[in-house]
Amino acid sequence: MLKEMLQDYRLTTAEIFYHMPDYPALLQTYIWQELDLSPDFPELSKFLNFWERALDGKLHSVEVASCKVIAPAEINLLDGEFYLH
Repeated sequence: MLKEMLQDYRLTTAEIFYHMPDYPALLQTYIWQELDLSPDFPELSKFLNFWERALDGKLHSVEVASCKVIAPAEINLLDGEFYLH
């Protein structure tokens, strides 16, 4: 996993909207999350290809969010003194 993070893999979350097989007028959602490369998202593409090939629910839309797993630390300096005991 560390190897992937150092190669600029990002934590990718996709909210997949699909039509229910028995009730096509209704939409259902599925959350998918994996480490993936932005902007091509090869892992998500493989999963969506599998979905279209092997599952009954027709895809409606996909919303994707992605963020770096390793990023510079955010440091906020505080002005003050704190005493213990």
